[in-house]
Amino acid sequence: MLKVGLTGSIAVGKSFVCDCLRELGCHVLDADRTSRDVVAKGTDGLAEIVSKFGDEVLEPDGELDRKKMGSIVFADDEKRQLLNSIVHPRVFEAQNKWIEEVEKRDPNGIAVIDAALMIESGGYKRFDKLIVVWCEPEIQLQRLMSRDGFDENTAKMRIAAQMPQDEKKRFADHLIDTSQGFDDTRRQAERIVTELKKAT
Repeated sequence: MLKVGLTGSIAVGKSFVCDCLRELGCHVLDADRTSRDVVAKGTDGLAEIVSKFGDEVLEPDGELDRKKMGSIVFADDEKRQLLNSIVHPRVFEAQNKWIEEVEKRDPNGIAVIDAALMIESGGYKRFDKLIVVWCEPEIQLQRLMSRDGFDENTAKMRIAAQMPQDEKKRFADHLIDTSQGFDDTRRQAERIVTELKKAT
């Protein structure tokens, strides 16, 4: 089975690319969902976050208040690293378990794991191939503002808190540029899946 990492910065269109890869027959694990699962109510992940950051990061129902957490860690490098040190090992573990299950079901398949911080965390080294999704910076900014309702300054801060897109691209085996919209992105995904199938 071919293990493929997929990454890219905030608001560049990773979710749409994942949908395309699913339609093309790849097994895709969404890292956002995994990172939510490992800090869901009742998990030791959430308990550790509360012990380090306090009760104020919780919603009234006891779930993690992701917006509040985001505003805390995006403004503070040290706190962001602390959060990542709690979440990343648990996400890795969940991903490894998922890969094992997929491999049992489909030994010749393509398993794709989508994770925003795959390069920063060193997690990309576990994969046979790495796809980096990107788009033109002004398009990224507009998408982030319209998607999350951020003003321009907040959106720029969120983008600046991540590794620059050009740096991420240097790690890629395959690049997908989503700047030209859905159809063009889908065509790039099809071409890459064809190439990946040759490598399985």
